[in-house]
Amino acid sequence: MTTKARFPAASRLLHWMMAAMIVAMLFIGVGMAASVSARYELLVSIHRPLGIAILVLCVIRFVNRFINPPPELPDTLPSLQRFAAKASHIVLYALMFIMPLVGWGMLSAARYPIVLYGPLRLPPILPHDLTLYAWLRDLHTDLAYLFFATFLAHFGAALFHGLIRRDGVLESMASWR
Repeated sequence: MTTKARFPAASRLLHWMMAAMIVAMLFIGVGMAASVSARYELLVSIHRPLGIAILVLCVIRFVNRFINPPPELPDTLPSLQRFAAKASHIVLYALMFIMPLVGWGMLSAARYPIVLYGPLRLPPILPHDLTLYAWLRDLHTDLAYLFFATFLAHFGAALFHGLIRRDGVLESMASWR
């Protein structure tokens, strides 16, 4: 049996908007790690407010998920794949929430200003502590690798459902028919 139910329009909009933002963040993060030029400052000026936007949208998306639960997975989906789907969504939501907080905490511990736009800045959420900063920086990097791997698994599963199984799972989130 294939699934015929679709995610509501708000859920689909949040999903695709955040997917684009997260892909951009992953590439910006890689660019920041590899850059030592003036381009680094430009990437940082995009990375910080985009991370906070993802945090805010994650909270909105989490509330939306409770208001608009996702459609059921097809009955034909094996239990291991069903478990993997649910577990990967938990990991994705956790990372969408935790990554920006770790970044914010990291910058707070280093006493770096968190400029969103112009004079708009976020307050520090952790005390100044360079050891904590170093630990959070490593954690932020490790979580980014986990995020990228989880994203690739999610993307691969979507393609598997859309191209191989053709069970309606991809179409339930797609904005097209």
